Amino acid sequence: MANQLAFYVDMNKCTGCKACQISCKTVNNLPLGVTWRRVVEVASGEWIQDGEQYIPANVFAYFVSSACMHCDNALCTQVCPAAAISKRDDGIVIIDQEKCIGCRYCEWACPYGAPQFDAERGVMTKCHFCYERLDAGEKPACVDGCTYRALDFGPIDELRAKYGDFASPSPLPDQAITTPSIVYSPTPHTLTHDSAVGAVMNAEEL
Repeated sequence: MANQLAFYVDMNKCTGCKACQISCKTVNNLPLGVTWRRVVEVASGEWIQDGEQYIPANVFAYFVSSACMHCDNALCTQVCPAAAISKRDDGIVIIDQEKCIGCRYCEWACPYGAPQFDAERGVMTKCHFCYERLDAGEKPACVDGCTYRALDFGPIDELRAKYGDFASPSPLPDQAITTPSIVYSPTPHTLTHDSAVGAVMNAEEL
């Protein structure tokens, strides 16, 4: 899609402060248990004992800010039996909650776990790129709230031309599955989706 909008994350600037996550949750008035943007902490390495001391060996950590990827090959749109999920002309994937029957098929199909169930209303919800803010000439809440300006957005072709096309930092899946509309600038230690090392350190928050 020529006008596909996408997110950009500079992982070298991200400190894991979760201001993006809080801004998203606040602006969109999300209920308890529903978090459209998540910040994952990944760490690896070990500590080697030398007598009474422990010496770090290849210890590192980084953060992955992610939300709905508004994928080119959006699996959620393909599995919805109510045809409630579609892409706008600008590539933003939205859920028509008047049509949504809360079957959760989209949640199961999405490799990013982006669609989330609002139990109180019985419908699926997810990041909609703050399209109402965009239409009003404003930035998405997460981008606006990022304290270190690690987040940005724009047409995917422009972002890829400027920053490359890397979109599979561990623990995210292979970008070839859905062609996500996002670009990451990795840190020197960023692991790829197929790495056998590294662990998610804040799984209980996600």
